[in-house]
Amino acid sequence: MTGHGRAGGHVVIASDKFKGSLTAAEVAEHVAAGLGPRVRTVAVPVADGGDGTVDAVVSRGLTRVRVEVPGPTGEPVTAAYAWRPAAPDGDGPVAVIELAEASGLRRLPAGPAPLTASSHGTGVLIGHALRRGARRIVLGLGGSACTDGGAGMLQALGVRLLDEAGRDLPPGGAALRRLARIDVSGLRAGAEVVVASDVDNPLLGPHGAAAVYGPQKGASPADVAVLEEGLSRFARVAARTVGEGDGVPYAERPGAGAAGGVGFAAMAFLGARIEPGIRYLLGVLGFDALLDGARLVITGEGSLDEQTLRGKAPAGVAEAAGRRGVPVIAVCGRRTLDDDRLRAAGIRAAYALTDLEPDPDVCIAHAGPLLERLAARIAATEPELRT
Repeated sequence: MTGHGRAGGHVVIASDKFKGSLTAAEVAEHVAAGLGPRVRTVAVPVADGGDGTVDAVVSRGLTRVRVEVPGPTGEPVTAAYAWRPAAPDGDGPVAVIELAEASGLRRLPAGPAPLTASSHGTGVLIGHALRRGARRIVLGLGGSACTDGGAGMLQALGVRLLDEAGRDLPPGGAALRRLARIDVSGLRAGAEVVVASDVDNPLLGPHGAAAVYGPQKGASPADVAVLEEGLSRFARVAARTVGEGDGVPYAERPGAGAAGGVGFAAMAFLGARIEPGIRYLLGVLGFDALLDGARLVITGEGSLDEQTLRGKAPAGVAEAAGRRGVPVIAVCGRRTLDDDRLRAAGIRAAYALTDLEPDPDVCIAHAGPLLERLAARIAATEPELRT
């Protein structure tokens, strides 16, 4: 859908979820309702590779494929990925796989398991897509429960991780301390793999997967040391097995630490390249074409803060819209960025639920109606909507 000239054109609503209260699609619905029937809108729910990525691309016409897989601690869960069949231009079938669907924190049945949580279920999803004929796997990393370096994912794809006695290692990052040999003879691959992630951390060290993200997954300082030791050993044995590639070693590359080190395994063993999550997924969603004739873009997420500026969805949307000269405003639950920081990121103005209701708990419980009131204020305030 396109408008006819900027003044009479449509408004693109391209927000991420409001975590804990509204999905990206629900944000778009409430914003559209608040803007009123006179404003033509195009909804394009977005995500940056984390929670909600599959929902976002399914909303743009991809098919949801459900698969029963092991969750991060082994219990069966029903996870989904998005499927796009071969395109008329010859581009082969594409599967968009969200790690959080199979191996995310929300899939933990009984609280954190920092030492034993596994990415195995994500590997099962990849294997399912490969058997279906996928020629490209888009792997969204974010919200993971595991710090296993992607070991479980690789095991699900036929890689054997063996101890000194030739026994397969059990799940989790702690077990990697006993890794002696990696057997890749059974690896099932065959598709281009693109990792969509907004994380630029390396695998190891003070900015690595265990040190930075381990505590978010329930790891104590002692657990972080155990996980760091396991990941370090994994990196050394992997280097002996598959080499380091050209230039920077895999473990040191930006994004190797994503999702507890799944980024590392994807690059070293699956030949993946890492792309900024929101930038790549906007391409999958056909975002640029939706800007034709648009008069305004409304983006957003639950919290506009320092993390927003590190490649989160609103920053990516603002960058893409800015290249086309389409103004951008944002909606959010709360914000900690001042107007100057937002403008530097290409966001002209931001409207927060806390502008209407200072109690965060009330904002979460009544996010939909509050967002409609906020959108009505936008319709009355923003110049593009008063013409």
